[in-house]
Amino acid sequence: MEDGTLKSPGNICDTSASCEVRDLLDRIADKWSLLVIELLAHSTRRFSELHREIDGISKRMLTLSLRQLERDGLVRRTVYPVVPPRVDYELTALGATVLETIESLVSWTRQHRGEVALARADYDRRSAESPEAALLATRSSR
Repeated sequence: MEDGTLKSPGNICDTSASCEVRDLLDRIADKWSLLVIELLAHSTRRFSELHREIDGISKRMLTLSLRQLERDGLVRRTVYPVVPPRVDYELTALGATVLETIESLVSWTRQHRGEVALARADYDRRSAESPEAALLATRSSR
C-alpha cells in the first residue's frame, strides 16, 4: 500500500489526537491563514486593511479564515459599538507563539522565490519541448 493511502475507507485518523493535530496543521498551514497571521504580527488590523493587503483573497475566504483563527484562539476580534461598526483583529498570545515558525517560512519564500521561478520556467520549457518526458518524470517522482 502506498504512503498516504487509507487502510480503511471509514477511518481517516488513527486517534483523535492525530485528527486534532491534522486539523490544526491544515488550518495554520493554509495559504490564507499564514498570510493573516504574518500581517497581524506587525499590528492590529481592520478587515478592510487585511483584505486590501492580501492579494487574491475574497471577502468570504478572509471572513472564514479569521473565524477559524479566532475559534482556535490565535486571533482576537474586537467589536467597537460605533457607527459604522468598527472591528479590529489582532494576534493573541497563543497566536504570537506560532510567529517564529511562520516568519522562517515567509523568509525562506522571499529568499528563494527567484530560484523557484527559474526552476518552474525550466520545467515548463522542458514540458513544452517534450510532453511525454515531462509526464514520465512526474510519474517517476511519485
